Amino acid sequence: MNIEFLINLFVIIFIFTIFVYFEKSKMGTKEISLIATLGAIAGVFRIPFGAIPNVQPTTFIVAVVGNVFGSFVGFIVGCTAAFISNIFLGHGPWTIWQMFAWGIIGAASGLVRKKIKMEYFSIICFVYGFLFDWIMNLWHVIGFIRPINIKTIALAYLTGLVFDILHASSNFVFSVLFYDEMYKILKRFKDRLEVTYIKEAGGDI
Repeated sequence: MNIEFLINLFVIIFIFTIFVYFEKSKMGTKEISLIATLGAIAGVFRIPFGAIPNVQPTTFIVAVVGNVFGSFVGFIVGCTAAFISNIFLGHGPWTIWQMFAWGIIGAASGLVRKKIKMEYFSIICFVYGFLFDWIMNLWHVIGFIRPINIKTIALAYLTGLVFDILHASSNFVFSVLFYDEMYKILKRFKDRLEVTYIKEAGGDI
């Protein structure tokens, strides 16, 4: 059993475990519907940018969702976005890694459950561009690069550097333009959900 197989197996089991937990969670139908909708939005907004290498708003959207709703929801939305967008752009062995990469970004954004200054969030989104692509580069290395050594790994990552910069830069631009407004919109939905749960738990006043 080689290391490449074990890494792929870990990614699959990790995602499967999160979704099993999600299926068994006590989330209400409204929250589940909102999560599904956010995942669909993040995925669909990737499609019009399909012809532009590594430029899309999906990473930014997933990051904002995680920032507002937390790591768990951020991970689920990131995974869903990858799966839905690839229905149109093409599924393959890369899909599970895209699900993992966007899921990690959503989860990381949930570590700070409060509004961040737009400038700081934009820098974070810039970094996410590299994080996503480096995770995908790892999939490329273990799947296609032989032999695997320091030189071939470095070459694989350097080859994709221009695309990494495009992804990071587009994330930065999307964040500068839309973070403040999108945060307000999602926070409003989150607050409405919380009010609904309080009323359902305590009865209508």
